[in-house]
Formats: sequence, structure tokens, C-alpha cells
Amino acid sequence: MSWADFTIVAVTITAASCLQASIGFGIGMLAAPVIALIDPTLVPGTIIMLAMVVTLLITVVERTHLDLTGTGWALLGRVPGSVVGAVLVASMPSGLLSLLIAGVVIGGIVFTVAGWAPRPRPLTLVSAGAASGLMGTATSIGGAPMALVWQRSPAPQLRSTMSAFFLVGSAFSVIALALSGGVDGSTVGTFAALTPAALTGCVLSRFVNRRLNRERLRLTAITVSAFGAVLLVVQQLL
Repeated sequence: MSWADFTIVAVTITAASCLQASIGFGIGMLAAPVIALIDPTLVPGTIIMLAMVVTLLITVVERTHLDLTGTGWALLGRVPGSVVGAVLVASMPSGLLSLLIAGVVIGGIVFTVAGWAPRPRPLTLVSAGAASGLMGTATSIGGAPMALVWQRSPAPQLRSTMSAFFLVGSAFSVIALALSGGVDGSTVGTFAALTPAALTGCVLSRFVNRRLNRERLRLTAITVSAFGAVLLVVQQLL
């Protein structure tokens, strides 16, 4: 990866981390389509590992608002979903995986715009956790199912609960990817090089939160994610 490519990736990770720290999800949805265009080998392993850094910080800062019961039910579904996602990464060609990423992003955008909001009951949380585990491990974009279930929660509770879920869930995903060969020394090295960008995004979110409301951030995420997904599809078709 050239310095120009690395700069684009780092800026993307900074923006995506800022979004994640502001609304509780979005790092994969925003970053994966753009990064997959530059270096598909960074998806999903590197992004998932960076997401762990961001979600750890948010969980610590917003810990007093955490819904432990809801997180527990969701994690119950996340584990088997992560295993299935790791199998997909190990067996799927990179081109097909890129199209899957684009499809997941577009699907998440459609549900988000439609405003569908299932109630956060145990069965719903387990099902959403399983879908998040599969999608997150295979594509690094696992936020949509949980965002749908928890979208009507107060902002601090949304950020803390989703962050705690993704922190533990991402750890399961990394383990599953490592066991299936989806994480290697190169993945870890790139993760270390991009960690400062993720931390910068977290710091910037403290300032962004004072100036932009959650709805504007949500619309920004949808717009940028849609653009990235379309670019990804066009690249694979050409």
C-alpha cells in the first residue's frame, strides 16, 4: 500500500471512528466500502480490531448507561453468528466478499431509512445478535441489526450498550477469524499502524457531538456509506 493509499485509509478510519464514538455504530459501514476499494485484505480483520479499540473507550466513558441484560441476550446470538461469518471469509473469493459488503451496507441503509424498529425483546435481541455476528465477522459491518433493535434508546444508553456488545462480539470475531486464517501478522501490523487514526476519531467525536445532532450524523453516515457501496459495486462489475 502506497503512502497516498495509507493516508486515504487513515483519514477514512478517523472519520469512521468519530462516527462510531458519536452514535454507537457505523465504523464498518462507513470504512469498509472505501477501504475495500484500496486494499481488500484489510477487510474484515483490521477494521474489526480497530473497532475494538473504539468500543472499549466508549464503553468505559458511557459505562453508567449500559444495559447489561440486553447486551447479554444479544451476545448469546453473536457467538454462533461469528463462527458462520468466519467460515464465509475463509471460503469466499475476495471479489464476491466485496459485493457482499456492498449488499450489507445497502440493506442496512434501506432498513435505517425505512425506520423499522423491532422491540428489544429477548428473542429479537438473540436473532439480531446472530445476524450481527455473521455480518460483522464476514464483512466488518455488523452494526445494522443491533442499531435497528436499539435505535429508540436514549443516546448515552445506545452508545454504551452497542459499544459493550461490539467490544465482546468483535473479540469473538477476531478469534474466529484467527482460527480460520483470516488474521495474520500483516493484519496485526496494519492495525497497529492505524490505531492512532482510530484514537484521533474518538477525540474528535467529543467536539463533533457539541455541534452536530445525532440525526445529522446519521444522515452523513447514510450518504457516505451509500456512495462507498455504489463505488464498490461499480468496481467489481467493471
